[in-house]
Amino acid sequence: MLKIISWNIRQGGGTRINSICNNLIKSDEAVIILSEYRNNASGMKIRNSLLRAGYRYQNVTAAKADVNSAAIFSKIPCNQILYPNADEDFPHNILCSEFEAFKVYGMYLPHKKKHKLFEFILNEINDEKPCILAGDFNTGKNYIDQKGNSFWYTDKIEALENKGYADAFRHINGDVKEYSWYSHQGNGFRYDHTYVHSNLLPITKACYYIHEWRENKLSDHSPMVIELG
Repeated sequence: MLKIISWNIRQGGGTRINSICNNLIKSDEAVIILSEYRNNASGMKIRNSLLRAGYRYQNVTAAKADVNSAAIFSKIPCNQILYPNADEDFPHNILCSEFEAFKVYGMYLPHKKKHKLFEFILNEINDEKPCILAGDFNTGKNYIDQKGNSFWYTDKIEALENKGYADAFRHINGDVKEYSWYSHQGNGFRYDHTYVHSNLLPITKACYYIHEWRENKLSDHSPMVIELG
């Protein structure tokens, strides 16, 4: 069974960094995707801790220390691909680790800001090799992944599905109401997703959130795990 975890660790992790690293290492997924990763002391702590735990293949961008970015860490050999030209305003928000059977894209899409990252990813994915897209999309489907209709880019989510990609969580769990982030008013939003190519659906065995990590205030987001086998 191959497990991939994706998690927005909130502004680089800060004082929570030791607990974040301990939980990731104990959880022992083969691939880790982080959103709001930062190239600072906390980021180096993550890299060193995961390296000692066997995550030898580390994919990070050249983002400045105070910039939220995406990162991928793997125990499995893979090629690392960066996309600094994906969007001139957000050059560190998408990256890719290419494995033998598929590509894994780490996603951290800006919240309610104009960006070209959806256009980039829709042009980037093709039938050459199936892909897994995971991370904080900062959007979802209105009235489904939230009670209201405040999401931007729902049309891009639908365009992704039209290209043969499926929401792994919905594929496994149907229409269950479950959220990965809550506002101070207690409103739930499912910002964090894993989309997989239809060719990978037969081996998609589970997709779920670990809400305990959010409830224990390790971050304001619940991490998502997908199991392939």
